[in-house]
Amino acid sequence: MSIRLFKPSIGKDEIKNIKETISRSWLGLGPNVNLFEAKWKNHLKCKEAVAVNSGTAALHLGLKLFNFKKGKKVLVPSMSFSATASSVLYNDLEPVFVDSNPLTLNLDFNDLKKKYTKDCVAIIVVHYSGHPAEIDKIVNFANEKKIKVIEDCAHTDGSKFKNKPLGLWGNIGCFSFEEKKILTTGDGGMICSNEKGLLKNVKAMRWVGIDKDNWKSSKQYTKKNKKALHWYYEINQLGYKYNMNDLAASIGLAQIKKLKKMKQKRKKIINFYISKLKLISEIKLLVPYDTRKYTYQIFGIRTNYRNELIIYLKNKGIPTGCHWTPMTLQPLFKKYKSKCKYIEKEIDKCLTLPLHADLTYKEVSFVCKNIIKFFDEKIILK
Repeated sequence: MSIRLFKPSIGKDEIKNIKETISRSWLGLGPNVNLFEAKWKNHLKCKEAVAVNSGTAALHLGLKLFNFKKGKKVLVPSMSFSATASSVLYNDLEPVFVDSNPLTLNLDFNDLKKKYTKDCVAIIVVHYSGHPAEIDKIVNFANEKKIKVIEDCAHTDGSKFKNKPLGLWGNIGCFSFEEKKILTTGDGGMICSNEKGLLKNVKAMRWVGIDKDNWKSSKQYTKKNKKALHWYYEINQLGYKYNMNDLAASIGLAQIKKLKKMKQKRKKIINFYISKLKLISEIKLLVPYDTRKYTYQIFGIRTNYRNELIIYLKNKGIPTGCHWTPMTLQPLFKKYKSKCKYIEKEIDKCLTLPLHADLTYKEVSFVCKNIIKFFDEKIILK
């Protein structure tokens, strides 16, 4: 049996949209991007949403909007993808790594408070796996200290925490639509906010400093008004090549229509995993999964036998992963010395199992059967 760890759920609707986009012969930043932004705004119930080419780009621009003074500090979880901290470096700021909460693996609020100094200007909060961090406490703390909050929502589609969508608790919400995510555009991201005017410069920042839609200009060019200055534009700020394109947006438009269905499948698979693995005393869940409330991008477990289990499952054709290596252990970030003792030790127990909307219950049963068999053999050998 060949099983995928992650897999985008792509079908006829996505292919149809791609074909239509190609037949229109406009593949770059165009009407599909605008429509996808509108659909995402409606999904998240936010005031502003701007599509970019990655979640990393969203994080970079999310910090850039505030024009923080060079050398200031940003509190970030050690347990995250490198983009979370790299976006800090892109802005000539310094990351301060925060240890993980033992239960959720999100940033630990008590450690956050200890590591805050007057040089800190922002906090980046990751909702690891899709489980919410203590975002209410973090936002209250940030407001008290008058610093900004950027939510890294790479693992969530905006599940509600205390009746407010994740991504709208802070000043900025950054989403990822990379191929492994809950919703995909192949590669892509979205930067969102409920603060009026906060994102007014993002459209220029994502497209080399130009706040103008070329596809609209091209339509004006063919109209009867030959005096229309369709070619005119101004560059008033430094921009980046971060725009989403219409091909990617065409995939997103199909994905968002079936998002509810894909989320329900993920929840059922996680519940199925939990029911099959709950009696194994040698493992515990990666995070406290609550599928009634939240959608998860990752399902995993913790065990003292992680490395042995990885090899055992690999020999059975079952892929596994580890999300992620704490950034305090990575050479690039070692000079930003922050003690994160809990996650640096606990990460050796963490294991990611297959999860995606196309995963079958037969495949999940096969995974669970082999995990159970592994631990049965371990007990016999003891």
